[in-house]
Amino acid sequence: MQVIGRFAPSPSGRMHLGNVFSALLAWLSVRAASGKMVLRIEDLDPDRCRPEYAAQLREDLLWLGLDWDEEQTPQSRRSADYAAAFEALRARGLVYPCYCSRAQLHAASAPHAADGQAVYPGTCRKLTDAQRAAMTKPPAWRLIVPDEDISFTDGLQGAYSENLARGCGDFILRRADGVYAYQLAVVHDDAEAGVTQVVRGRDLLGSVPRQMYLQRLLGYPTPEYYHVPLLTAPDGRRLSKRERDLDLGTLREELTPETLVGRLAYYAGLRPTQEAVTPRRLAAEFSWQQVRRADISVGKPQNCL
Repeated sequence: MQVIGRFAPSPSGRMHLGNVFSALLAWLSVRAASGKMVLRIEDLDPDRCRPEYAAQLREDLLWLGLDWDEEQTPQSRRSADYAAAFEALRARGLVYPCYCSRAQLHAASAPHAADGQAVYPGTCRKLTDAQRAAMTKPPAWRLIVPDEDISFTDGLQGAYSENLARGCGDFILRRADGVYAYQLAVVHDDAEAGVTQVVRGRDLLGSVPRQMYLQRLLGYPTPEYYHVPLLTAPDGRRLSKRERDLDLGTLREELTPETLVGRLAYYAGLRPTQEAVTPRRLAAEFSWQQVRRADISVGKPQNCL
């Protein structure tokens, strides 16, 4: 079976070093297997995503030497596809409207999942028809989850399991403003593109059980997952676009593509030194067995890195 991977960047700012690290490993895994790479611009959030950032993402990837074979229609133009999947679930009685405020969801007494999100206690699932009819604000829509453990083996991080009811609770598929949620969109888009391998940051490991449950309900196949370590600042926090941590604009002023790729290969454990190297040459020797699993602290010494 052909390996089909994907880049799925969000155009909410310039890529930082951690984004590039994940993109490089995704590309290497696909090219090492002579597979197909798909680019998908994940611009669901109209408040944060901009077309000029999407154009910059494409240009930055090509500067690095990370090409792709196909580009999916951006998520912002796929609402009708997500609506069809959502309506299929609603017709089966699997979703319900939720009127809870953000303050209610993040009450101090609420348990929180590993990703920091409040575990939803099912408050609005219990509302009567009369109570729902009395509500005046537009609702978000949540998927009913079972009290069930969903388990899988990540290609890098190993065995992982989560009980959906206790670990996250019923989760949102459509926001109150009508925007479809990441979990629904990414599951639909991966299935449509025939993606067989998902490579992304370890911070998204906890999303997999939710996505696997949606795949089951919608009749979609489940790809292989590889969740790569995060690059962190010396103080332990993960790199972010908001803080402009080692963003690619700064890196491009100081480094050649080959130098940057060589340093990232060293961080990943693929090479013993930071010697400059092209992605093509690195793909010829790539193996997941060499890739580190734990998060990697990166400072900002000479030449940005």
